[in-house]
Amino acid sequence: MECELAKYGFRRVAALLTAWLLCLVGLLLPVASRAQGGDSTAREMKDGWVVGAFPTLTYANTLGFQFGACGNVFYYGDGSSYPDFLHKFSFEASHFTKGRSRFYLALDSKSLIPSWRVTLSALYIMDPLYYFYGFNGAASPYSAAKNDELYYNVDRAIFQGFANFQRPLSDRIKVVGGVSFSNYRLRDYDGDKYGGVGLSTLYRNYVVTGMLDNDERGGGNVLEVRGGMVYDTRDIEAAPNQGVLLEAFLNSGFSPNHNYLKVCTYFSHFLRIPLGLKPGDPVFAYRLGWVGNVTGDAPYYIQQSVPMLVPHTMLTEGFGSAKTLRGYYENRIVCDGMVWGNFELRVKVLKFTLWNQYFYIALNPFFDCGVVTQPYRLDRQTAALGEDETHLREVARKPVTSFGIGVKGAWNENFIVSAEVARCTNRALGDPMWIDLGVNYVF
Repeated sequence: MECELAKYGFRRVAALLTAWLLCLVGLLLPVASRAQGGDSTAREMKDGWVVGAFPTLTYANTLGFQFGACGNVFYYGDGSSYPDFLHKFSFEASHFTKGRSRFYLALDSKSLIPSWRVTLSALYIMDPLYYFYGFNGAASPYSAAKNDELYYNVDRAIFQGFANFQRPLSDRIKVVGGVSFSNYRLRDYDGDKYGGVGLSTLYRNYVVTGMLDNDERGGGNVLEVRGGMVYDTRDIEAAPNQGVLLEAFLNSGFSPNHNYLKVCTYFSHFLRIPLGLKPGDPVFAYRLGWVGNVTGDAPYYIQQSVPMLVPHTMLTEGFGSAKTLRGYYENRIVCDGMVWGNFELRVKVLKFTLWNQYFYIALNPFFDCGVVTQPYRLDRQTAALGEDETHLREVARKPVTSFGIGVKGAWNENFIVSAEVARCTNRALGDPMWIDLGVNYVF
């Protein structure tokens, strides 16, 4: 989970990271299981089922402590597909002490239907203090004092069902199609419970000034249909050593009075650096992404969603947070179109076998950057703020950058725990110190 630690010192950050990683490793090892035999000492190969379930252990100063359970179940069949899996089940049920609750169940299968990859998921998230920062990033002014007064909070609940299907046309090219249904509910946060009864909030201001349409103020339903092509030459899916992944697809959305069409293109490249290191060669990895609105006007409550074919996390939202621009507040940059890039060096520093399971530890220094290409409802924002539209557009399109370093712990190549620290260079969009404790690489 994302945690902005502007008020924390370096020692507290280091202590939090160390404690979290040690607890997670200690919890992972006892639950590791292997259902079938195999000559694992001769070569790295897993077969059968590998199960991992453990308590959630995270903390965020905006969310409090998280408790609950989560895990993954992998099936490798006879082992010939390893390190790629045949089936993967994921689940989570957790609650944060400041109110957020999450329930998640997913299946990612490459053999459930012959010649098809099927990705299914369902989630429900209740967040009584969800952050809403307005539209177009820096074009929406930010005040740390107002943040302390819950000015940027709103009560949000979301249910989402997701289904995606891929079929190979050749060894490297796949055709992709999918559908998702989302129900959003938004309203003022509970002032009696969290304080600040009658205080102004950005959400209320957006309602009063007409930034939000009457039919979308409280949320609504959205049906999204997507289709496109994938070109994939990666050697390993979870953390490739080499290869290319190109995803290009159209994402169309349908809701009452708010239909839209977006184009999404993501290009990831993984370059092995042949140094002959014992834990494994370093990998330089980068991703270039573009999401652009072709036509229509998407409802504001889904604008923070970043469409994905095979999500790496429970819910991919941005821009900002752990899955798009690290170091920036989650959903700080809400726009119609954006280009961004993630660049990082992945260096394995330790690789070992324990209890017939394979592990490695890696470091990943990184640099992220992005720029808004299409502002969202800039005309309404200009009228509400009384600003010159040309000036506001320039502010919204100012490039954003961040840099940092992460630590990864991988179990059997596929289950990867992550701790990352970053610093953004645009102070109004994030805190000087940002930390994320979660799973997987950013791409």
